[in-house]
Amino acid sequence: MKVKSNILDYMQIFVGCFIASLGLTMFLIPNKVAAGGVSGLATVLHYLFGLPVGWTMLAFNIPLFIAGVVFLGSGFGAKTVLGTVLLSVFTEVTKNFPVLTRDLLLSSVYGGIVLGLGLGLVFRTRASTGGSDVAAMLIHHFLPTVSIGQGILFIDFFVIALNGISFNWELAMYSWIALYVSSKVIDIVQEGINYAKAVYIISDRNDEIQKRILEDLGRGITLFEAKGGYTGENRNVVMCAVTRLELPKLKKIIWDIDPRAFIIVHDVHEVLGEGFTLMDNNK
Repeated sequence: MKVKSNILDYMQIFVGCFIASLGLTMFLIPNKVAAGGVSGLATVLHYLFGLPVGWTMLAFNIPLFIAGVVFLGSGFGAKTVLGTVLLSVFTEVTKNFPVLTRDLLLSSVYGGIVLGLGLGLVFRTRASTGGSDVAAMLIHHFLPTVSIGQGILFIDFFVIALNGISFNWELAMYSWIALYVSSKVIDIVQEGINYAKAVYIISDRNDEIQKRILEDLGRGITLFEAKGGYTGENRNVVMCAVTRLELPKLKKIIWDIDPRAFIIVHDVHEVLGEGFTLMDNNK
């Protein structure tokens, strides 16, 4: 079972890196859109000095990995090494594929979508494609006050600013669009698009509401002990996770029982467990 899971992971990394390379070579690189990270830096250097993007990415990643092993330990798995190499190789293999658009907005949006789709598939296997992730970890190691997220943001800002200085600031603005779109698509691929809702219910008739939720929706509930800030009264807060389609039904149940109930609804990107997506250790 473990072997089969690893094989599927490696196949997903292969497919993900190929898709990501298409986002670079068919949309972003031909239009000088540098969407941050090592690929963005390689794009800028390609137009300044004629360096091949794929091999430049690999040239930057090799010393980053060596520094990572030296300073951070040998925590970089084979999957991440494979992802890093494959993305560089596929970027070179697909560099002569047809460019689908010369419109900067279209290339930024669709390039970001395709790149994000590919990287999202890679990230789902708990691998990465190196680059700014490793660089940000090194920055955090030497400057602990700088978080890894802040490090990635700093690197992306530097690359996009370099794109603006080297060419023009309009390209830099389109690069921010591509970076934003790709990051959102990565989140969707990793977390899914079937957003659920977490509902918190405060009512004087909680017992009746709980019973109806269990009987009519078949959803489990969780009770939190709380104390009213104004009244000082102790009472239970009912929490229930439902799908978007079930939310109107839940509201009607509450309304029918207690129109004065207080309800808080949160967006939830992912719910794992009975009645939703079963937990998978490989995701």
